[in-house]
Amino acid sequence: MVKAAVCRAFGAPLQIEDITVAEPGPGEVRAKVSACAICHSDIHFAEGAWGGDLPAVYGHEAAGVVEAVGPGVSHVAPGDHVVITLVRACGRCPCCTQGFYGSCETQFALDEASPLADAEGKRLVHGLRTGAFAEAVLVEASQAVAIPEAVPLDSAALLACGVITGLGAVINTAKVRAGADIVVIGSGGVGLNAVQGARLAGAGRIIAVDLSDDKLSAAEAFGATHGVNPSVEDLAATVRALTGGRGADYVFVTVGAKAAVDGAYGLLAAGGALVLVGMPAVGETSAFEIVTLANDSKRILGSKMGSSNIHDDIPRLVQLYRQGRLKLDELISARYPLSEINEAIASAKGGAALRNVIVF
Repeated sequence: MVKAAVCRAFGAPLQIEDITVAEPGPGEVRAKVSACAICHSDIHFAEGAWGGDLPAVYGHEAAGVVEAVGPGVSHVAPGDHVVITLVRACGRCPCCTQGFYGSCETQFALDEASPLADAEGKRLVHGLRTGAFAEAVLVEASQAVAIPEAVPLDSAALLACGVITGLGAVINTAKVRAGADIVVIGSGGVGLNAVQGARLAGAGRIIAVDLSDDKLSAAEAFGATHGVNPSVEDLAATVRALTGGRGADYVFVTVGAKAAVDGAYGLLAAGGALVLVGMPAVGETSAFEIVTLANDSKRILGSKMGSSNIHDDIPRLVQLYRQGRLKLDELISARYPLSEINEAIASAKGGAALRNVIVF
């Protein structure tokens, strides 16, 4: 039995309970969790914004140590330090072969039967295919990436979602060119990593947008050249002024807010790309003037998990971190024990935290 934070009612506090986590079958990995960051996707699921079944164990931005592997697993072994992601990919389906690993079309054994059960033996939903708000996880082997032991596991956990989602949207999805003008809407954990990605790509102007001046200050520390608070300034007018009247070559919406998406298209220059990274609630829609999409050669791109191939991208990001070129430690606002997960979630919802991390 291991301790886990179980969601039994949408919008209610999570309950710390004893659960069982299955032993690994073929192609599976069981790991002891050392750290799991709180992503807003976990919060949205726990609040019922995207539906789903209960009870569930959420948490998907994790790192830990491999305890056991099933038959056929050779890329990690017991004792390895690993980043544990929600990206469960076969590498062979149409989405995977195009590089959209986060949207893999294959059904795995763990998709058909959850490896989690409560103390009474009743099945728990394997939240976001990971269930890392727990002392141990069982995942498909493709979800685990080995990392050097020298990398702190609380910082490494951030590579599992926030970093690859934001940075990958810039590098992999949009393929931002050097010198381009960038707008990043939202300066939370994902947005700051989009800013880092833009800096690494050699972008020209990197304009961070947030309602919090503190987060705008953080964005500047991560590489933003300008910060705009739309509650104080006219966002569209400011972007035009900063870009010589053209607008932005790329606009990244890293928050799941309809209002942010609605206003983002109007910030684009001709030939620009709107990249949707944050995920609003199910049923939300937006609108834009269709003629300008074709006439001005604009694009709208969806980006799930930064279009990342985690087995290539995470080792590269680890290298950048160890070289001092990628900020990870600075993303952590606070660390909490599992027993205080509801306080950690409340802090994240309040908007002040970049990333709160549950440490085991």
